[in-house]
Amino acid sequence: MTQTPPNSFRNQPDERGHFGEFGGRYVAETLMPLILDLEKQYRAAQADPAFEEQFNDLLEHYVGRPSPLYYAERLTDHVRETAPEGKGAQIWFKRDELNHTGAHKINNCIGQILLAIRMGKTRIIAETGAGQHGVATATVCARFNLPCTIFMGATDIERQKPNIFRMKLLGAEVVSVTSGAATLKDAMNEALRDWVANVHDTFYIIGTAAGPHPYPELVRDFQSVIGKEARAQMLARINRLPDMLVAAIGGGSNAIGLFHPFLDDPDVKMLGIEAAGHGLDKQHAASLAGGGPGILHGNKTYLLQDEDGQITEAHSISAGLDYPGIGPEHSWLKESGRVDYDSATDTEALDAFQLLCRTEGIIPALEPAHAIAAVTREAVKMDRDQIILANLCGRGDKDIFTVAEALGTEI
Repeated sequence: MTQTPPNSFRNQPDERGHFGEFGGRYVAETLMPLILDLEKQYRAAQADPAFEEQFNDLLEHYVGRPSPLYYAERLTDHVRETAPEGKGAQIWFKRDELNHTGAHKINNCIGQILLAIRMGKTRIIAETGAGQHGVATATVCARFNLPCTIFMGATDIERQKPNIFRMKLLGAEVVSVTSGAATLKDAMNEALRDWVANVHDTFYIIGTAAGPHPYPELVRDFQSVIGKEARAQMLARINRLPDMLVAAIGGGSNAIGLFHPFLDDPDVKMLGIEAAGHGLDKQHAASLAGGGPGILHGNKTYLLQDEDGQITEAHSISAGLDYPGIGPEHSWLKESGRVDYDSATDTEALDAFQLLCRTEGIIPALEPAHAIAAVTREAVKMDRDQIILANLCGRGDKDIFTVAEALGTEI
């Protein structure tokens, strides 16, 4: 969590919380004192060795870090079967799905619950789409004995039933949100309304690298353990860095967590994969590909919106990617040209989901399945001695009912 040098792609946001033109604090007046106090407390935590020691101790002994770095030999061989001669890059995975709770979300929740305790807050709220952030928040609240309320869209509740049960087992109250499309955007709206009404005792654990400053920065910093580990593991295993990093992007926390420690390595290309849904000319959740700058949930970033600036509904088979915006640092990285962004459709993600099951014996979440679809596209164009490293940010237990329905299979 140390500060980074100036004139770097790893710059911190400015004093108003902007990465270039993106980010900022667009919140109700009621929340501004809390937001400013959160930043003050986070700066103090960054400078406090005891905070970092406790954070790292919990990551190791509670979460189970470091997560493994894995060479996907059979998937690599599968790609090479159809690649031109001499092509077919090695495919490696950073296996964050092996974390406690089954996704990268727990890294950030550990950091934020420690901040909440530091600030004296006695109640925790969160939003969730795929349910993994809700489970991770409920988990840390159980660990630290704090009451927890999770806002989740009714549509997502229906398609993520295993995670609903897990949250309730952990003692959380799950609030069904029926407004709008009843998905992640709407859950975040309700969480923000609750926060405004209960600002005196409530801490909002935001699940992605978005929202008002300092959330995009602090979520990125807590998730950067992914990239720091991957960097060290690559150097230890093969004495070099990967040629390309790939990660799925909804709000973008797992991607920025992987990318950030590599941003000043010019030879490492980076590719973020949005959800193209039914197609970029139809229903999708690719705000960088199909949106433009606007303001939502406390920050300025790329959003799906109509000509009047009204937010339009997103669609993805993946509940965790079904969001009409993206974290502001990703918007800046796109504008700066440091990171490339592409997309994968529902169909491509389903195909990649099944492919990883068959070739590696790993059942991925639908979120990283979008990244896997892109990995197979990119690998066939790259030389055999080149390396792609993708973040396998979640496991697929939660998605088996959605996949079964999409494939017309009985469970």
